[in-house]
Amino acid sequence: MSGHSKWSTIKHRKAAQDTKRGKVFTKLIKELTIAARLGGSDLDANPRLRTAVANAKSQSMPKDNIDRAIKKGAGELDGAIYEEIIYEGYGPHNVAIIVEVMTDNRNRTIASVRHAFSKCNGNLGSANSVQYMFDRLGSIMVDKTVIDEDSLTELILEAGAEDINTESTDAFQVITAPADFDAVRLYLEENNVVMLSAEVIWNPQNRIEVDDHKKAEQVIKLIDLLEDDDDVKSVHSNFEISEKVMAELG
Repeated sequence: MSGHSKWSTIKHRKAAQDTKRGKVFTKLIKELTIAARLGGSDLDANPRLRTAVANAKSQSMPKDNIDRAIKKGAGELDGAIYEEIIYEGYGPHNVAIIVEVMTDNRNRTIASVRHAFSKCNGNLGSANSVQYMFDRLGSIMVDKTVIDEDSLTELILEAGAEDINTESTDAFQVITAPADFDAVRLYLEENNVVMLSAEVIWNPQNRIEVDDHKKAEQVIKLIDLLEDDDDVKSVHSNFEISEKVMAELG
């Protein structure tokens, strides 16, 4: 189904682990700051900020932290000025990778990203070197324990979503067109559906299946290195793990 891969399930579980390490808060604060800087601090007039606030609340970020980040972005408080950059390249075994970053120091970030690619036998590419292999999709993750499939399906059809993915064991993935993303997310919020995350992702048009345990670990090592960087907002790839390797990885 659109928007889904076995790797996305692993990434979702890893996000929960990252939360325990506190890295997610850093990235959420940057997103709040950028969203407020670009669109202002009025939630009603700034869809991106509404989504950022919803994501922050879903991770139990204190209200004071959210408000402070918004004020910094809107220029009401002093703080770092972040910019968004997209890096692209190939990881080991010709896996295409897109890295979205939020940084206040472009030189530091490019050096870190380039080092990760080099260390893992990958190559950082030029702009648009792999973007053409991906489509933009809205992705909303909903905990399976808070709503059943039939009820959620009915809601997303009313909201104008494109698809629902049920293959993950712990979460539904609601797929939307980018233009409909905020409307669908807001509709679910108004209907008291608790969302684990909501974001616009880079979805690969075709996936490269890795059918070897060691090769899969090499790709995962690169993705982990990138995601562990505080400047990295998200990592997207056309990497797909075979059923055999999934079983070996547990």
